Amino acid sequence: MARARREYAEASSEIDLTPMLDVVFILLIFFIVTAQFIKEPGVAIVRPDVENKATAKPLAILIAIDANSDIYIDKKKIAPAEVAFTIKDMRLDNPRGEIVIQADVNSDAGVMVDVMEAINKIDGATVINISAKTNG
Repeated sequence: MARARREYAEASSEIDLTPMLDVVFILLIFFIVTAQFIKEPGVAIVRPDVENKATAKPLAILIAIDANSDIYIDKKKIAPAEVAFTIKDMRLDNPRGEIVIQADVNSDAGVMVDVMEAINKIDGATVINISAKTNG
């Protein structure tokens, strides 16, 4: 009888980590699926200085206009005619994301106006934010 108890005590002293690993993997999958990633424009922009300190929500759709007035969305150079289609496609992935335009100080203002008009053709109620550096 004592021998059976000793064997039972030795067998039950091992800890089964399988349920804990299952929970960790389920949490990992949950966080990966629910995470929304910010899509960077993919080009360095020198933004103008402003006094306004308002900020956009972090889940933004970023559009960059570089010093050569080229348009970048999600690290890809986009033709001006494709801006509306690209934004509409990104809205499917991120319907709550605000649109933020990062225009270089040396870029052509007409390109930014064209981008804004293309966005307004998609949805006239869309708020378009202009990114800038704050003084101070």
